[in-house]
Amino acid sequence: MDMTAEGLAYFGRFGVDEALLRAALAQALSRGGDFAELYFEHRVAHEVGLEDGAVNRAFLHVSLGVGVRVVQGDQTGYAYTEELTRERVCEAAGTAAIVASGAPLPGPRAFEVRGRPDRYPVAVDFESVGIERKMPILSEINHLAFAQDASVCKVTVGYADSDGAMFLVDSDGRTAFDRQPMARLSVGCVAERNGRRESNHHNLAGREGFEFFTPERIHKVTHEAVARTIFCFDAGPAPAGEMPVVLAAGSAGILLHEAIGHGMEADFNRKGVSVYSDKLGKRIAGDEITIVDDGTQPHARGAINVDDEGVEGQRTVLVQSGILETYMHDRISAKHYGVAPTGNGRRQSFRDPPLPRMRSTYMMPGSVPPEDIVKSVKHGVYAETFTNGQVMIGAGDFTFYIKTGYLIEDGKLTRPIKDTNIIGNGPQCLERTDLVGNDFKLDEGGWTCGKDGQSVPVSIGMPTVRVSAITVGGVNS
Repeated sequence: MDMTAEGLAYFGRFGVDEALLRAALAQALSRGGDFAELYFEHRVAHEVGLEDGAVNRAFLHVSLGVGVRVVQGDQTGYAYTEELTRERVCEAAGTAAIVASGAPLPGPRAFEVRGRPDRYPVAVDFESVGIERKMPILSEINHLAFAQDASVCKVTVGYADSDGAMFLVDSDGRTAFDRQPMARLSVGCVAERNGRRESNHHNLAGREGFEFFTPERIHKVTHEAVARTIFCFDAGPAPAGEMPVVLAAGSAGILLHEAIGHGMEADFNRKGVSVYSDKLGKRIAGDEITIVDDGTQPHARGAINVDDEGVEGQRTVLVQSGILETYMHDRISAKHYGVAPTGNGRRQSFRDPPLPRMRSTYMMPGSVPPEDIVKSVKHGVYAETFTNGQVMIGAGDFTFYIKTGYLIEDGKLTRPIKDTNIIGNGPQCLERTDLVGNDFKLDEGGWTCGKDGQSVPVSIGMPTVRVSAITVGGVNS
């Protein structure tokens, strides 16, 4: 079945048919414009929370509506409605059309017929699973966490699933339809020893159906949450000063995402905000640095079959062997630069216009064994997990807290550290990344990226790398 037929079959139960599509597009093009689009969305989300064995939250959220976008040059008109009648959808289209100022344009003669990739097939649909199958998962995690260590005194467990569909139709006749599942497990722990309390957490997420919640994942998320919490009892702040920092494989990719990735989103460069605005085709890092933004990994949280402008998700090499090759583009920025969209047009919901956004952003592996990277550091810090980061998008100045890690002394991991601030500049850190490990890891956490008031699910990844110098805001001895 092609995407047009799939979209009409799915949203037909809400009153959407081809006559409505044509009427709304005609209204959106009533004042001209470069193009117009209709973005229909339906989403059903469940969440259940457990605290110390008792349910402390449970909700069902249903979202349904359509957003209408009209673009003229760099200007966007946008309106949405939660009522999918012909009258209300056309009213929203007329509101979005106000941005344009020309003669009416004809709608598409025909809608495009094409298929799409299938990067997150579902084995067990969430619609078929009742609460009686979800609660045992939470209860088991609660039991496992308390049983793992006697010092655990509080456990918070979160289960979340969502499913739904998007259907996009535009004035060029392009259509896109996608079912987009998401599953997430989170565990928070508090432990107490000798009157002192420590806390930490862990979570896992992916684009799967109910089959996501395997015994292996249940044990993994629980063990890691408790282990990270107990780790903190023996940890302290790092020494202060500028020193080499080794970023561990996996979740350290959050620093790459925040401090560097946002600067490679094309809208910031089109507006001259990003430090990379004049760096296309230029060297911005060493030969071993290749950075990718990827929507193609099966079942990853940041995977997409098609983006929210109907462009197929793809693997986009941003930096190739240290050279900045391209930015992440939506349709507007791609037209500005005279290139093809990269499948990075994303939005939080039908209430929001799309923006250039990341999907799964990561650094490719290099050639150095991770143990050799640690051995290369005389005195520095090994950063394992992060929390509470702040970034000035554009310039890339950042502050991040290393939640857990180690001091490196004479090439060995020694004293555990926690809650240690690092301060730096993303582009400068990229230039100072001089060793890249061969141990790439795509993190499985439930990462969410915020931009312009919108949040979208993303993935991150890194090999182990050494940054020759970052300012560590620890304590002076």
